[in-house]
This record gives sequence, C-alpha cells and structure tokens, in this order.
Amino acid sequence: MENFNSSLINKDLAPVPKEKQTWTAWNYITLWVGMCICIPSYMIASSLIDGGMSVLQAVCTVLLGNTIVLFPMILNGHVGVKYGIPFPIYARLSFGTRGANIPALLRAIVACGWFGIQCWIGGSALMTMLSIIWPGAVSFPSILPDQFGVSLIPFLCFIFFWSINVFFIFKGIEAIKVLEGFCAPILLISGLILLAWAFTNAQGLGAILLSHSRFETPKSFFSFFFPALTGIIGYWATLSLNIPDFTRYAKDQKAQIVGQAVGLPLTMTFIAFIGVAVTMATFIIYGQYIWNPIVLISKFENKVIVFISMGIICLATIAMNAAANIVAPANDFSNLYPSKIDFKRGGIITAIIGILIMPWKLIADPNGYIFTWLIGYSALLGPVTGILLTDYFFIKKTKVDVDDLYRISGKYSYQKGFNIKALVALACGILPNIPGFLIQINALNKHFFPIFVTDLYHYAWFIGLALASISYYVLMTSEREGNYA
Repeated sequence: MENFNSSLINKDLAPVPKEKQTWTAWNYITLWVGMCICIPSYMIASSLIDGGMSVLQAVCTVLLGNTIVLFPMILNGHVGVKYGIPFPIYARLSFGTRGANIPALLRAIVACGWFGIQCWIGGSALMTMLSIIWPGAVSFPSILPDQFGVSLIPFLCFIFFWSINVFFIFKGIEAIKVLEGFCAPILLISGLILLAWAFTNAQGLGAILLSHSRFETPKSFFSFFFPALTGIIGYWATLSLNIPDFTRYAKDQKAQIVGQAVGLPLTMTFIAFIGVAVTMATFIIYGQYIWNPIVLISKFENKVIVFISMGIICLATIAMNAAANIVAPANDFSNLYPSKIDFKRGGIITAIIGILIMPWKLIADPNGYIFTWLIGYSALLGPVTGILLTDYFFIKKTKVDVDDLYRISGKYSYQKGFNIKALVALACGILPNIPGFLIQINALNKHFFPIFVTDLYHYAWFIGLALASISYYVLMTSEREGNYA
C-alpha cells in the first residue's frame, strides 16, 4: 500500500488477497436468503396484489424481474472474484479515479434511503412489541411538530432500532457474514408459518390461487405490469452495482455464480408467493388488502404470537440492512476520502443520512413505493450498470491493471481523474427518464410533454442501461486511446 496514493486507498478499499477469498456458494445463498426475506421484499410483491394483479401474475412478475437482474448481478460480480476489488474501485475503471465518486455517491444515497426505510420498518415492529407491554404507548402525546410526519414514541423506537444497526457497522463484514448464516433458516421457517396461517384462515390454497386480475383490459394490465417490472428490477439495481463488495471474498467464480443463481430468484419468488398469498388472504379474512405485514400481524388476537412475530421481523430487517445497506455505502463514502473515512466512518455517515431522509414518508403508500422510489432510483443506477459492464467486458476485455486503480497518474486517471466520456454516457442514460420522474412527483403537469416521452419512465432501468451502454461504447471506440484499453 505504500506504493499507492493515500488519497485513493485504505485497508477497506484495498484488494482482498487470495488467502482471504474463502466464501463458498453456501455463503452467497445464505446472504441472499437473509437479504430477500424482509419486509420490503414482501411489500413489493404484496403491493402488486393491491395494484390489481392476480396471485399468478404477481409471482411471475417478481420471478421475471429477479431473473433479469440476476444477469448484471453475476456479470458485475466477476470483477470482484478476479481482482478482489470493491465497487467504488471497480467504478474507477470506467469513470476514472476521481470520477468514480459520482456513481459511488449515486449508489450510496440510495442505500442511505434503504437503510432508513429498513430502520423505520424495524422500529415499527418494536413499536408494536412495546404497545403489547405498554398499551399507553399508542396514545402517548407527541412533542414533535406535525410537519415531521411521525409522533414521538414511534420515532424513539426507530432510533433504538437504528442504534442496533449501527452496532453491526462497528463489527464489520465478518460479523455480517455470521449474522446471515444464523438468520437464514429462522427466516425461511417463519415465512412458511405465515403462509400456513393464510391457507388455514382463507379457506385453503384454492381460494387464494383462484384469485382474478382486476384489470379489465390487456392495456390496463400492461400499463401496470411494465412499471412494476421496472420497480422489481430497480429493487436490486443497487446490489447489481456493488455486488463486487461481496464477491471479492469468493473462493472462485463458481461460488458466486451458483450462490447467486440459487439464492436470488428462488428466494425472492418464495417471499413473493408468501407476500401475495397472505395479502390475498387478508381480503378474504378482513375484506381489505393489507400489504404491510406489520399492520397485518398487529391484528392477531394472540399477543404472544404478535410479540414473537415482531421479534422475527426485527431479526429479518437487521439481516437485510446489515448486508444490503451498510457495506455498499460505507465503502462508497470511504472512496470519497480514503485517508480520513474508513468503513466504520462511512457506515456512520450512512446511518445519519438514513435519519435525515425521513424514511417513513418514502413508504407511506404502494404508489410512492414502486413508482417514485424504486423506479426513480433505477433511472439513475441502470445507466451506471450499462457503463460498467460495457467497459469491463467489451472495452477492457476483463483485463485490469489493479495497481493503476490506486494511482493518481495511472491509466485510469483519464483527464485529471475523470473520464468525460463516461459522464456523457451517464447523462445520455438519465436524461430521457427525467420528464417522467418530474411528472410522477407532481413537479410538472403531465401534458407538458408528449405521452411517449413521459411513458419512457416506466422502462427507466432498461432505457437508461441501453442508452448509456451504446453511448459509452461509441464514445470509447470512436477515438480510443491506447492507455484506456
């Protein structure tokens, strides 16, 4: 490390040596089980039922979306295994030693949002547990202003759960690995128990599976299907970028490929089926679609079962948050100032932003969750994915000079640390989706642009990835300089 510039490296960003690349396929399977079996995964599937899909349509949509995102997940994971480098260092390959901070920060801010959402969900579960022990907690007066959007006791539960997650920031990646292995079987069994409850109380499996789509025409179905598919892909668009943060510990390519191919689509389909089946059962039992499992479980009469269930939800949320929303932004923020910000400090920055982003407002309703949050950030991360994959596989042909990734004047410094062509390609991928996003958040009137322009937003991840990939390849090959290849 002494041969490299201190502004570009620290022990957390340095390549993982071969002797420490010990993760097997099983480790990646348990990693994905721990990340997939969580409330947001359940909610994205159950929200499809709330949006009008049948059980079969919702499960197939989730399976298709996760199968699609599996490919960039495995492809981006290749560089981690081969060279032992994390995502922000991988981004230097195409964006430059300084320019890599741009995609890294895009990824980090999204992770901060997810970190906050998961802490809010865990805090909500704690709030339910507290209300069982202390019923007066629900009606406790709040001293927080109305504009804050949350009352005092739920906010304190959120902060307490937030502090538990901060504990794992200080414990590091190996503690997270152990946590995932411990949680995986518990979460699988818990999901099956919830599914059994749905079947028992909703007149059996047939009543749930025979549900009908509420879309009256194919056009109305597809107008919901494509944004939903994009949202599902966007859900893991974050991990498809920073998966090298985990595959850098793999013993070989087979471990990461098999582990991810088994762990991601199968587990997501499993939790999707639970989510949609239980949500359909809630309509049969309660006469309304309850897409939030915390709200559902709080309706159970047996308070002991409610208490235990909420404890399991807390465990699931910690497992997901630790792996998916701490490791990536901690490394990304560390990349900003390696000599001053290590993994732990990067994690603390993540945790603080996770509070400031007010996550309780992000998941207030299904439309905001899918159409604003998930699709919105997929419009940013799809182009980054396209640039990284195009550069690594088609421009660099998987050949990387690792030492130069940590040097100010190396071949990946481009123009003063920035590859302008990558930034232009990134802009080409993002711009077409901006009108649709502005209309989605009501910043513009929907009649301000032609319909076909605003509809592009429904395919944000696909369009961004394709346009950025093509733009980057054309720019890099039309006037390629030998020291870039």
